Amino acid sequence: MSKQHCNLYSPPPCILRLYLHCGRWEKTSLIKTPESRQEILKWNGWGYNDSKFIFNKKGQAEFTGKRYRLSGMVLPILKEWMEKTLGASLEHKITSRTSLNISDVPPSIVNEEFLQDLRATKISYSREAEDRVFRAHGHCLHEILVLREGMFKRIPDIVVWPDCHDDVVKIVELASKHNLCIIPFGGGTSVSSALECPADERRTIVSLDTSQMNRILWIDERNLTAHIEAGIIGQDLERQLGESGYCTGHEPDSMEFSSLGGWVATRASGMKKNIYGNIEDLVVHIKMVTPRGVIEKGCQVPRMSTGPDIHHFIMGSEGTLGVVTEVTIKIRPTPEYQKYGSVVFPNFERGVACLREIAKQRCAPASIRLVDNAQFQFGHALKPQVASIFTSFLDGLKKFYITKFKGFDPNELCVATLLFEGDREKVLQHEKQVYDIAAKFGGLAAGEDNGQRGYMLTFVIAYLRDLGLDYYVIGESFETSVPWDRVIDLCRNVKERIVRECKEKGVQFAPFSTCRVTQTYDAGACVYFYFAFNYRGISDPIHVYEQIETAAREEILANGGSLSHHHGVGKLRKQWMKESISDVGLGMLKSVKAYVDPNNIFGNRNLL
Repeated sequence: MSKQHCNLYSPPPCILRLYLHCGRWEKTSLIKTPESRQEILKWNGWGYNDSKFIFNKKGQAEFTGKRYRLSGMVLPILKEWMEKTLGASLEHKITSRTSLNISDVPPSIVNEEFLQDLRATKISYSREAEDRVFRAHGHCLHEILVLREGMFKRIPDIVVWPDCHDDVVKIVELASKHNLCIIPFGGGTSVSSALECPADERRTIVSLDTSQMNRILWIDERNLTAHIEAGIIGQDLERQLGESGYCTGHEPDSMEFSSLGGWVATRASGMKKNIYGNIEDLVVHIKMVTPRGVIEKGCQVPRMSTGPDIHHFIMGSEGTLGVVTEVTIKIRPTPEYQKYGSVVFPNFERGVACLREIAKQRCAPASIRLVDNAQFQFGHALKPQVASIFTSFLDGLKKFYITKFKGFDPNELCVATLLFEGDREKVLQHEKQVYDIAAKFGGLAAGEDNGQRGYMLTFVIAYLRDLGLDYYVIGESFETSVPWDRVIDLCRNVKERIVRECKEKGVQFAPFSTCRVTQTYDAGACVYFYFAFNYRGISDPIHVYEQIETAAREEILANGGSLSHHHGVGKLRKQWMKESISDVGLGMLKSVKAYVDPNNIFGNRNLL
């Protein structure tokens, strides 16, 4: 269905390379994102269709495709690690569905009067089962398992693809007129059940897919800002800005697939936040369409003292108030120099103490992440057969030096990976400062290759869950933020709680329970947990998993951690919202919802 032209957003006076196209200013021409994203992405798993972990005919693990540095490589240690750590066996394999069974999909129920009005707008839409199922979920474990083995009770009835802000205004007006439910859909990477349709929702559910709103509308070189449509995907945003010599520096682990609007809606954080900040530090201006009308500030300035900041009602609202359509965001010149590094510490406690000192001195590199010993061993299991940048520092002389000469226990040591960015001379000075601090805590420099490899693995680890599910292994991750004085206790207690809960719930194999410190602040840090277990012999693994995850979250809260650092609340964690922000705080959010969206048009039921 054809797209209509949209009104022009007035650009500022000093802008870079603008072209008039389809009734608006654009920086460059774009490669169009397909409306049927299942053409390139998995419909029941993570990432690209052509990229996945498999066991080949020789029983060796390998990573398929050509998109990543790990692609096409054999991982000779992974099979042994899975057998030893999780009790997995190639003899016990589950075959999931390879394609969607259309007969399992709930029928599309759409008001005919609404359809007539929608057709008149010339906005593209679909009622096809594949399009609807693809937008019925995020990437929580239970959502993926449902796709592999069954079907959701409720999915969107129709998918619409607005082409610009004005299209969104028309869709929201129609939804209000016909009393429909809208669930915004950005990149679909949610891990909080935020995209699941409420099972008892009787109104027509509209999935509003922002993927066609993916243009950089203007770049202002004097103020170093860019005005961007909210549907743009992270990797596309950075690539297009890079063509003009700029970047946002915002790189969440999901940046290959998550959208700018999704970052705003969940209060996202990126791995390089030490230099560039979190999303709340980057945003200058937001435009959001609500059932009451459009919310935006009257000017684009760095700071205002005009009562509570309305941006903070929008950021973290998780699709409950409206649709973010356009964002003005800070940009910076692309750094001229980038250098990776790594440090090995004798134990996790020393590593955390080092990160605390670096934060105290405010000299953190663009990214610094500390993995515990279990996660270090896990990373070692992903070492490919070839050498070059993937060579592990536990090989050869380095292994002898670290474990024998220095006395590090291979079962206790942990590793921090580092990324420095900026002016070359300043980077080298910064690097020396960080390594000097690390040495005071017993840290040994472990080379650039290990740092680079650590960051490379960031983008492929998510693919491992699908492999695990093929062999009765359930895996998931969750995060929190915590004050510095509680980091060690929280990490230890949560990991021990997971092990204890698995045993009490009848899990026959020891679980994999691990953590890493991913972001640091003056007053605390973000901690990211991974856990997995072999569920052979358990009749209802999802129920057991949910019980264990709930216990882990309660342990986090009991140890002074937050409900979420950057994943958001969704429907998965909203039972703890009152405890997290107080009864009065929750009432304030409900009051905003009641005014902005009195008929609950944005009825995904997240947060509240």
